[in-house]
Amino acid sequence: MKIKPLNDKIIIKPISEDEVTKAGIVLPDTVDKEKPEKGEVVAVGPGKLLESGNRALMSVKVGDKVFFKKYGPDEIKVDDEELLVISEEDIIGIIE
Repeated sequence: MKIKPLNDKIIIKPISEDEVTKAGIVLPDTVDKEKPEKGEVVAVGPGKLLESGNRALMSVKVGDKVFFKKYGPDEIKVDDEELLVISEEDIIGIIE
């Protein structure tokens, strides 16, 4: 199933990294149960509709890796894959 977000919505695939302690023990991301704060953009809406009738350009594109506010996104499940839906304003920055 494909999802086409509306307006300034962005679909993100969360990136979770296993943490490694100084002793070399790998702690899986399920240990702290915190929501992810970064992910990869998999779909982008056309942009926010302005009062003038034009659309604002989106500042991210498919494939960008981004940091976002921890409690900003909504969680959805598509084809057994956990995805996040977020507004462009909740993205903090693009990881280069």
